[in-house]
Amino acid sequence: MAVESIQEVFEAVEKEKADYGVVPVENSTEGSVNRTLDMFIDSEVKICGEVLMPVSHDLLSKSGDPQDIRKIYSHPQAFEQCRGWLKENFPDTLLSETGSTARAAQMATEDSNSAAIASSFAARLYSLKVISPRIEDYFHNYTRFLVFGRQFMEKTGRDKTSILFSIPHTPGSLFCVLKPFAEKGINLTKIESRPLKNTPWEYIFFLDFEGHATDRPIREAMVEAERNALFIKLLGSYPKSS
Repeated sequence: MAVESIQEVFEAVEKEKADYGVVPVENSTEGSVNRTLDMFIDSEVKICGEVLMPVSHDLLSKSGDPQDIRKIYSHPQAFEQCRGWLKENFPDTLLSETGSTARAAQMATEDSNSAAIASSFAARLYSLKVISPRIEDYFHNYTRFLVFGRQFMEKTGRDKTSILFSIPHTPGSLFCVLKPFAEKGINLTKIESRPLKNTPWEYIFFLDFEGHATDRPIREAMVEAERNALFIKLLGSYPKSS
């Protein structure tokens, strides 16, 4: 089933309208998708997989004539990934943000004076014409997607684990949480902070590392880390993308 926003993907799984959800979590050129990270803070879904996908953006419209374009729809991340091309080719055109590139393509079908930045698949799905293909600023552009459901995954032997945690506002507190992972030889692959919405200048940290939560070194590191954190939440262990 298709929905229009990241929040609706989480809600579909939480309300058991869907077994799994797929959301973008980071892009190789623009960094993290903050809305996805924020949703994991309060949600009880469990990450069960990841997918790395090459990203290619096309400029699409109903008429196929660039002279008709007065407004361009797309997701904020797509605008960022194409900002150099847009500055050169459509410097004065109104940019209108949407919840997804698919929604942008849908909206472009309703207005002959608009265009959308979306995929070639969206062009076929919504019968739009490709004005300019591959308008992203960097061709080696990948987006990492997370797959989540309502159950934890079993160990596969080539796993990754994601957690989030909060720490006291004291010197060295972040070091104290991360130190056990280094001592156990656990490779950290990502760390990201997000502000707590209801507590100014306090932060939640997201951490990815190699291995499964049931591995002995990870269990021991988590126990030690919990002694120095305000709380730790296991988001899931899942097979690494190949």
